[in-house]
Amino acid sequence: MTRALILGGTADASLLAAEIARAGIDAVYSYGGRTRAPADQPLPTRIGGFGGFSGLADYIRREGITHVIDATHPFAAEMSRNAVAACAETGTPLIALERAPWRKAPGDNWIEIPDVNAAVAALPEAAAKVFLAIGRQHIAPFATKPQHAYTLRFVDPPEAPLPFAADVIVSRGPFTLEGELEMMRKRSITRIVARNSGGDGARAKVDAARVLGLPVIMISRPQLPERLRVESVAEIVQWLGHRTCLGA
Repeated sequence: MTRALILGGTADASLLAAEIARAGIDAVYSYGGRTRAPADQPLPTRIGGFGGFSGLADYIRREGITHVIDATHPFAAEMSRNAVAACAETGTPLIALERAPWRKAPGDNWIEIPDVNAAVAALPEAAAKVFLAIGRQHIAPFATKPQHAYTLRFVDPPEAPLPFAADVIVSRGPFTLEGELEMMRKRSITRIVARNSGGDGARAKVDAARVLGLPVIMISRPQLPERLRVESVAEIVQWLGHRTCLGA
């Protein structure tokens, strides 16, 4: 009997959960716990960490998990590494649902850098109006350049004081090109810091930067261990040994 564990938290993971539920596959959806009001899923859901790769391995054994699907954010490197280690330890098949990264298009003005610290270094010394589209877990290093006027966007309101003064937007994607253009024009944004998440839900900010001629400091994805990787929900359901709707 198949019993799958979806390591989720993304729009792609929600699409996968819906298709797995329609296919009648036994599965559990796991949220990392960083979002205070996660979206409802059509599958049994757990919220919170596992306690490292060993805790995840224990969960796999205890719950009779036969397949693990890593559908976490492309920058959730620790969880993805734990999944590789736990599945290797337990002999459990693992697959990653990983959206393709964004590719630079004509008209894009990208500064491609490896990590958040490099993004801070890439900001100018002169004051600028910066849209930090990187998630609240990664903003602290930017406190070393407090001269900038930062705009942040979070799914939930911040629970603790921020490390610097900022204009905070609380909103959940997907976002539209028109909405991003309006937001950037209203705040006179002069540059953007983004992670190369890929997918359609957050792409609008990159397209808006192209329209407005703004530079984008683009953080590359972290390096992860080798693993089986696909880009579509249909491929995941087929990997689980079930037929799937081609229109999913």
